[in-house]
Amino acid sequence: MREARDEGQNAASDAETVLRFWFADEPGSRESMFQSRWFFPTPEFDRLCTTRFLASYEDAAHGRLEDWKNGPRSCLALVLLLDQFPRNMFRDTARAFATDAKARELTRHAIASGFDRDLSPIMRMFLYLPLEHSENLNDQLESVQLTSELVSENRDYTEILQHAEQHLEVFRRFGRFPGRNHALGRQSTREEMNFLKDQKWR
Repeated sequence: MREARDEGQNAASDAETVLRFWFADEPGSRESMFQSRWFFPTPEFDRLCTTRFLASYEDAAHGRLEDWKNGPRSCLALVLLLDQFPRNMFRDTARAFATDAKARELTRHAIASGFDRDLSPIMRMFLYLPLEHSENLNDQLESVQLTSELVSENRDYTEILQHAEQHLEVFRRFGRFPGRNHALGRQSTREEMNFLKDQKWR
């Protein structure tokens, strides 16, 4: 009985380690709303993600952290491991998107469980991102709807909605995200190549 309790405590601690790492303030800043490393990552940050969390990602990808999905914060940590971290750890390779479907399933589970309402606005944004990353129109539409609701309740986050709408616009235009074509072995059209000259989409 004590062993089971200790294992549960360790799991919760590991989930909090993921959250503390991802949402930590940038050096010298005061609770910055948006951290540049999320949207303009560096090779150093990518290496840090790999060094510290590759083993956790592998556990998540192979279903060894399923108990994390039973609480709002630990479920978000699991979503981050499956959706955000691989984009840093495996940048510009197919593996960066390999667990997107698992992340979407968790997002839907979290929303159905009402977990998103127990999270801060910026955490809710990351919980919804697997839908924004999806190459499926219904997911894209749901992403914009959820983000619209988030912004209507938190007016300081209008930039989040603009980003979701841009993803929907790009998907409607191409039926996919051209920035992934090389990593996924897809042939880009001339229109996509022209688009990619000025854009970077993950």
